[in-house]
Amino acid sequence: MNKRLFLLIAYTCLFTAIPLCSADDNQLTDQEQSEGWQLLFNGKDYDGWKCNNGKEVASEVFDGSMQPYKSGGYLILHEKTFGNFVLKCDVKMPESCNSGIFLRVEDPANPVHTGFEIQVASGTGTSCHDFGAIYDLVPTTKNVSKGPGTWNRVEIKCLGPNISVTVNDELVCQMNADEFDLPGERAIDGDHKYKLDGKSRVIKDFARTGLLGFQDHGHPVWYKNVKVLPLP
Repeated sequence: MNKRLFLLIAYTCLFTAIPLCSADDNQLTDQEQSEGWQLLFNGKDYDGWKCNNGKEVASEVFDGSMQPYKSGGYLILHEKTFGNFVLKCDVKMPESCNSGIFLRVEDPANPVHTGFEIQVASGTGTSCHDFGAIYDLVPTTKNVSKGPGTWNRVEIKCLGPNISVTVNDELVCQMNADEFDLPGERAIDGDHKYKLDGKSRVIKDFARTGLLGFQDHGHPVWYKNVKVLPLP
């Protein structure tokens, strides 16, 4: 093989191995920008974010990642509200973890009972309290978490009554809220946790627009590449 041909093959292999649409952490790719994605976390500070109690976020940004732990509130919430959207982020957990990603929160003062939660948790189970489940409503079909100390890709789509969860590129949970039109009804036996004035809520009646954020449930959890694509 002559030297010129060898160099041509080497350069071809090098550049085809590097995705042309890649971007650094906490930045949008050119394709994402053209599609209308919005970057919600800049990797440097909590601009655009506050605790659900209105306080400034007290926790520090760690190595380009947001950290709800000891933030000063139960959730850190983005200032914008979203209805139909796709949210994606990378999540890393400690060895023991029970936390969540909250969506369509109606009342920041009561997010537990007025917003949906996508479970972020250590373990290998497939209940409605395991990684990727729509918390206390719909169990995950499979647990594809890479485990503690490793980044997991999460993508959540909300479109009307439909919510779907993808973890590490695998669809693991889906829900049509309109199917739960009775108080306390969920995908499995038993009553769910969502109540107002002591009465079980009807999931069909949940708001279709609200705030999104990340929970401080007593465990350090890290998030980066937090991006949202509003849908019509």
